[in-house]
Amino acid sequence: MKIQQVEEQVGITKKNIRFYEREGLLTPGRSENGYRDYSAEDVAALKKIRLLRSLFFPLEDIRRLQSGSLTVEDAARRQIITLERRQASLGKAVELCRELQEHRETLQTLDADAYLEKMLQMKREGVIFMDVKKQDHRKAYVGPVIAAAFMIAFMGAVLFLMIFEVQKERPDAAELFFIAFVAAMLLAVVVGILLALRERIRQIKGGEEDAAAKY
Repeated sequence: MKIQQVEEQVGITKKNIRFYEREGLLTPGRSENGYRDYSAEDVAALKKIRLLRSLFFPLEDIRRLQSGSLTVEDAARRQIITLERRQASLGKAVELCRELQEHRETLQTLDADAYLEKMLQMKREGVIFMDVKKQDHRKAYVGPVIAAAFMIAFMGAVLFLMIFEVQKERPDAAELFFIAFVAAMLLAVVVGILLALRERIRQIKGGEEDAAAKY
């Protein structure tokens, strides 16, 4: 079965399916031509994953369920505790929002220190607020990815123009060597850009400068 068919049957995207494969939650077979060949068992596994993820089950719990080291009953019991705690935390956030509303705060008069201190006390009591660090990570990816894509597109355009010009005439050996050298240099630059992008993403994930973004 092809991935397009799996998408239709399960109701999740190719990106989701590939992600679960990378996480080791799904291991489809391979056809003779090397393409992934999804079975009915794979579809059933993905439907179970979709169900559990829709209920906010963490990947690690799903992994343990698949390995048999965790039962559905125990996983559900743990998840109930997690969801109830999250529900209580949302209730506290609603209370704070109502307080802001009732006090008719403006941005100029808002005493952030007082509210942050109150939130800190709530966190000590087990309340969970939004993790600003994780939210800001997504935005932090945009700049480096756009810059890398622009540079790679520019290098590709330069290489394309060089090849296009070469096709118009018959270059000698020296010219061919020069073109090959320039192409190799452009390729090296592209590889360097991709490596730098990967390192930048790792830094962002690791919280390079996230101390100020935390509550």
